[in-house]
Amino acid sequence: MSDCCVKPKPKSSQICPQCNVNCNPVTMRTLYQQIRFPENQQLVPDKYYFCPSRDCPTAYFSSTGTRIAKSLLITQQAIQNETLCYCFDISSACYQSALKTLTADAIKNFVIQRTKSSECACEIRNPSGQCCLAKFKQLEREHRLAI
Repeated sequence: MSDCCVKPKPKSSQICPQCNVNCNPVTMRTLYQQIRFPENQQLVPDKYYFCPSRDCPTAYFSSTGTRIAKSLLITQQAIQNETLCYCFDISSACYQSALKTLTADAIKNFVIQRTKSSECACEIRNPSGQCCLAKFKQLEREHRLAI
C-alpha cells in the first residue's frame, strides 16, 4: 500500500479551541495543498491540527494559536458534502447507499487496489492528511449496527 495508509506512529492530538473536538496533526505539505491561493503563501511553519467537525468553521489550528477557516480550503465543499474518499471523489452517502444495496465491496476494493498501487494522494487531497480506509470500516460498523 502507499505510505499514506500505513499505520503511522501514534501522534499527539489536540482539542479544537473552537468546538472542543479531538484533532490530529497534519503536515505542512497537506496545508499548502489544501489552503487556497494566496492564503497558502501566508502560512507560518508550525505544528497544525485538522478539525474534522463538519460544523466547526475552523479547519486547522496551530500550537501557537493560528486558526485557518474551512472557507479558505480548496476542499470546503467536499467537507460539507461529507466526502469519504478525496482521492476518488466518493461520498459517504454513496458508500452508505452501496452498503444498503450490497454493492459496497466493489467501491471499497477499487480504493484498496488503487491504494496498493500507490495511486492515491491522501496526504494532499484529504484535508486531514490521512488515509480514508478507516472511514470505510467505520461506516460499515455503523451500517451493521443500524440493521
